[in-house]
This record gives sequence, C-alpha cells and structure tokens, in this order.
Amino acid sequence: MAKLLIPGEVLAITGQAADLLLRLDNGDAALLYLHLLRRGTVNDLNWPQPRLSAALSLLRGQGLAPKDVPQADPPAPEAPPPEYALEDLNAALNDKASSFPALCDEVERRLGKKLSANDLRSLYTLYDHLALPAEVVLMLVGWCTEEMERKYGPGRKPFLSQIRREGFAWARRGIDTMERAEAHIQRLTQLRSREGEVLRLLDIPARPLVEREKTYIAAWDDMGFDDEAIRMAYEKTVLKKRSMDWGYMNGILRRWHEKGLHTAAAIQAGDRDPRPVRAGGGPQPPQPAAQEQQAREDMDRMRRLMEQMKREEG
Repeated sequence: MAKLLIPGEVLAITGQAADLLLRLDNGDAALLYLHLLRRGTVNDLNWPQPRLSAALSLLRGQGLAPKDVPQADPPAPEAPPPEYALEDLNAALNDKASSFPALCDEVERRLGKKLSANDLRSLYTLYDHLALPAEVVLMLVGWCTEEMERKYGPGRKPFLSQIRREGFAWARRGIDTMERAEAHIQRLTQLRSREGEVLRLLDIPARPLVEREKTYIAAWDDMGFDDEAIRMAYEKTVLKKRSMDWGYMNGILRRWHEKGLHTAAAIQAGDRDPRPVRAGGGPQPPQPAAQEQQAREDMDRMRRLMEQMKREEG
C-alpha cells in the first residue's frame, strides 16, 4: 500500500487518501488525519482520550495512520514557581506601571475579603510566573466563583489556592488571552448544561460529577450523539451489566461512533442484524407465506394418505 501519511510542513493529501476519508464520512477522522499530517504526533492534541481513540481506530482501519502513532518527546516538567518574599509582593503592589495593584483590589472586591500574604503570593504567581494578563486572571476568578456558588450555594467563595490550581490548568491549555478564556468558559458552560441533561438521561439524580464522568460526557458530546442515542446506550448497558457502568457504556458509544452512527434512527438501521438466529447459531431467513402454505398442503396430503392406508388395511 502506498504511504498515505506524509508528515511535514506542507500539507499534501493524495487522491487515494481523500477518497478514503470521504468514504469514512467522519469529521473527527478527517481532522485527526490533517493534524497528523501537520504535526506527526497526537501529543499536542487536546482531545478527550475516547474521542482520540475512536478517530485513530477509523484511520488505522483504512491504512491512514500507523499502528503506533509517533509520540513527541515528553514535555519538560513545569518549573516550580518562585517563592515570593514579602519584599517582592510589596514591590509589586507599589509598582505604578503595573496592573497588579488594580488586580488585587478587584479580586478583593469580588471575593469580599482582604487578601492575606499567601493569597497575594497565589495571585502574583498567576500574574508574574504564569504571565496571565490581569483580565484573564479576573475571568478565572469569576469562573471559579461561579462554580463554587453553583456547587455549594450562594455566597460561597473559592480560596486563592483553588483559583491558583485552576490557573495552572488554564496555562497548560494555552488559555492566556481574553479570546481563549471566553471560548474556554463558553465550552465549559455548554458542557455543564450538557452534564445535567445526560444525568437525566441516565436516571441519575443531580449531583456533582467526578472528573472521569465529566471526561466521558465531554467525549460523547464531541462525538455528536443525540439524546436518544445516549439513552439507547444506557439501556443496553443496564440490560447487560444490571446497573450503570460508565466504561461499558462508553465502549458502546465508541463502537457506534466508529461506524458513523450518532442518532437513534441510524443506530437502529446500522447496528443490528434483523435476521432471526437458529439455536445452532446460523442465520435463518424468515419463511415466506407461500412456503408456509405449501407446508400446510403437504401435511394435509400426508394426513389423507394415512387415512386411506388405514381404510385399505381394514
């Protein structure tokens, strides 16, 4: 088979590869193929693992991706943040050319408290060490505050240590501009709403989700399943496992995704064998009405023949 994966700076796609991608009719597979052409690795692709695995499986099935996708060198460990002394914090607070003093005032207002020395260290770590712009830090604080109140009720505020931890997560994702922060929050808000909808589909009372559950729901949303498809997967899971099993249900949805089945109608048409099966295991076509009529006539003839033989013997 011709080599279809051509890593490099210039994206060149062969006619054969284009035909195979069109035959797959799967957006994730096409996007991943382009990413592999561009980067030659999947390490820098921020997709949930179930979504990535499903797309890779499709590409490998068509010979569009190697069995072992090249792995980039592991990222260097994060440099530990500096231990800011009180002198460093005072200097930052008195720097007239810096936006850090105004940032501190606004964070104090939003959290409704005076920032301690440790709070200032956490905030300055985001501003100085991670180099997050003040407006991005404020969006981060706003998001963390909203999440805290949603989980624990009005008036609950996050600790600066929690905001700092979330800030590091944003930095690892490259969320360092207003535009990226707005897009990230919009996606998180969408997923938060979707999580509640999926819990209802799974007959699970409203509750905070653990990270693994959030990852599954985000992957199913990225794959494009509608509510009915998710409900069908849930019912199949409970029928087989007698209770909800996130991993098993994810396996069902991944298999449907690999087949390009994302709606209840498509699944019903494309993920079942309508033919009845004999006890011995082989498929048996349904008997046509004409064959049933012929069988009845044969039985009638046999019955008449038996009656005639009895009369002759008598």
